[in-house]
This record gives sequence, C-alpha cells and structure tokens, in this order.
Amino acid sequence: MSFTHWQTSRTVIAALLLAGGAVIAAPAAAQADDARLRKIEAEIRALQRQVFPNSDGRFFTPEVVTPGQATPQQTGAPSESAVTDILARLQSIESQLAQLTARGEENANEIRQIQERLGILETAAAPAPVAQPSGAIRVPEVGNGSSSSPAAPAAAAGPSPERLARVQAIAKPDTGDAGEDEYSYGFRLWEAGLFPEAQQQLKLFVERYPSHRMISYGRNLLGRAYLDDGQPRLAAPYFLENYQSAPTGARAPDSLLFLAGAMVALQDTTRACRALAEFSEKYPALATGRLKDQYERERRRVTCR
Repeated sequence: MSFTHWQTSRTVIAALLLAGGAVIAAPAAAQADDARLRKIEAEIRALQRQVFPNSDGRFFTPEVVTPGQATPQQTGAPSESAVTDILARLQSIESQLAQLTARGEENANEIRQIQERLGILETAAAPAPVAQPSGAIRVPEVGNGSSSSPAAPAAAAGPSPERLARVQAIAKPDTGDAGEDEYSYGFRLWEAGLFPEAQQQLKLFVERYPSHRMISYGRNLLGRAYLDDGQPRLAAPYFLENYQSAPTGARAPDSLLFLAGAMVALQDTTRACRALAEFSEKYPALATGRLKDQYERERRRVTCR
C-alpha cells in the first residue's frame, strides 16, 4: 500500500467516525426534547379533561394526537425525521391550546348570559296574579276603581253609578273574530283608564286564545294594565312571559322595556339595567327606531354601570 493510499484511508475512517458520533448525538438530543414534549402533552391532556367533561360527569379524552406516536422509534435508534416530528408535535400543541383558550372564552360568555337571565327570572318569580274565572267583565267593588285601594266594607260593597256608567259606555266590538274582539274590548277598557276591568278582560283573552295572532299584544297589554294601575310586581311576570315565550313576537321588545320600567318602579336597579342591556343587545334596530324614545326614557330613569 502506498503512502498516499494510506493517508486517504485514514481520512475516510476519520470522517466516518465523526459522522457516527453525530448520529449518536442526534438521538440523545431528540430524546431530551421528546421527554419535554411528552410532559407538555400530558399537562394539556389533563387540561382538556377539565375543559371538555362528558355529560355523565366523567372525563373523556380529546387529547393531543401527534404524528409518530402509533409506531414509536426504538430507544437509541436514529430518526431521519426527528426535527420534522418535533415541529409537527409543537404545531399540534399550539392548535390544542388555541382551542382550549377559545372554548374557555365561550364558556365564560355563556355563563354571564345565563346569570343575567336568572337574575330577571328571580325578580319575576313573585306570585303571579290569580286568574279570574272566564266570563263577562266584572266591575270591581271599590268606589274609586283602583285595585290597589283597601277593600270597602261588605255592607258598602258595590260599584258606584259613575263607575257603572263608564264601563257600560265601552262597547264590545263584533267583527266576527271572537279572539280579536275580546282583545279589542280589553284595549278599550285600558285606554279608558279602567285598569281593573281591563285586567279581567285581557286575562280572559289570554286564557281562551293562547295561539291567537294578537297574543303578544294581549300579554303585553295585560302587564301594562297592572303597571299603569301602580302594581309593578304583578305586571313583571306578564312582561317576562311575553318576552321569553316568543322573543320574536310583535310586542316582545316592548315587554322587555316595560319589564325594565317595572324593575325601576321596584327600585331594583340591577335587574332594570340587565333588562335594558338585553334589549339593546337583542333589538338594536328598535333601540334606534320605533322604541328609541321609550328606551332612552327608561335609561334616564336609572344609572347603570
């Protein structure tokens, strides 16, 4: 063997030794990074089990799924795609973290909305007015016609001639639509300031015609008959029912504003502000349109934070 050939062989052997060292070092570094990644992935899986609980109270497993876990490399064996594998797993972790963050924000927003609605429901949970038996309208046996006035002694019970004359002056319409006639009669009584009589008539309409096209008008006006009679606590359940039972009803937005007004009358600032906030959120076009004046008026009556 010539000297030159021998020198060339030494050079090749040295290069192979260096390459072998690099191959041995690469798996060691990859294994260290892999251990760190596995720790991070385990923590994310624990967090996922808290954010995504199963309906039966147990935790299910929307866990980090990373490329290469199904067929792991043998310990100490060099991987030709170690860097690619690590990058893919990091991208998976980042994606899972983004999903967890978004879900956490959605949960917080949903909880806030539920708490606001529960607040309104708690106020409206006061005993609702007892429904009067269906039938002809009755004149209250109170001389001044106010349902909030003390009841007169039994011996002196009976409507005054003036009260009777006012009620009898209100004609009940007859258009062939029995439901609309009942509602219109209640409206006329309310318009005349005969609030207790209007309450009786409108309850008759609501009970008999719950599917009538004027039902949203009827429930809203029934609440107003109590509110205008100075009984906001009795009015609130009707306003809330009209809004919640049919949020797209013709007078659902009106009822939500009147509910805010009833809460102001009851000096319940917190719930009044919640009702106003929900109105502006659900009906922004009406807040600057048909109901703008009423909305601004109710806002001026209360200071909301």
